[in-house]
Amino acid sequence: MNEIFLHLMPKAAIMIGFVMFAFFLEAQRIKNNSIVDIAWGLGFIGVVLKFWAAVSWTFSPQLLITAMICIWGTRLSVYIGGRNKGKPEDFRYQNFRKKWGKHQVLGAFLQVFVLQGFIMWWVLMPIYVIFAGTETWFSGWKISVQIVGIVLFIVGFLFEAIGDYQMKKFKSSPENKGKIMTSGLWKYTRHPNYFGECVLWWGMALFALPFENGWLALIAPIIMTYLLTKVSGVPMLEEKYAGNPEFEQYAKNTPAFFPKLF
Repeated sequence: MNEIFLHLMPKAAIMIGFVMFAFFLEAQRIKNNSIVDIAWGLGFIGVVLKFWAAVSWTFSPQLLITAMICIWGTRLSVYIGGRNKGKPEDFRYQNFRKKWGKHQVLGAFLQVFVLQGFIMWWVLMPIYVIFAGTETWFSGWKISVQIVGIVLFIVGFLFEAIGDYQMKKFKSSPENKGKIMTSGLWKYTRHPNYFGECVLWWGMALFALPFENGWLALIAPIIMTYLLTKVSGVPMLEEKYAGNPEFEQYAKNTPAFFPKLF
């Protein structure tokens, strides 16, 4: 455990600080704090590549978790970057600005970039656990747990990626302007992308669970599930549609998070 807290977490803090501060400066230049959402995926990639550069280049759990993070983070950042290109600041960050008043720069630095960097630092726990471990591949029940973790990661990643693609395609059609997406994966849950995000983090936590101090990896999906279902995910986005009759009808028949399969 000392390896995690005394060696890996300080290294991660430096990388996260570098990424977030760079994006903070750019956000102030363009007057758009939404770009922190792009920094989210890139920050994870930066940390995991920094860790991977210090280990041997062999096929190992460390290589696999590095690939998982890079695939997830790259897709997420590219998608968000493309979605936000040429558009005004996201309504969530506009609401923050109203609360900050004349303290715009300090508010952005602390409430957006420092806070998200701090959350990222803790959500990286499965990566700390795996890179602190000396084990290679497991056997018996441990490898079974890791296989389940990999499957969950794939399911969550596909849920998130397909949900985002379907929403992008829906919004690209002019006749859908102002309408609510109710088809595809969005027919089963009002937030398939958030659901997929949580599932893939539970998958990464299970993949890390057989390692020494593996229980620490559960911190990541617990944080992500809580944030997406109770704080900045589902509640904040659905507040935007409060009073919309079409959305209220959609919400009556479609669960907010866990998909309705039947």
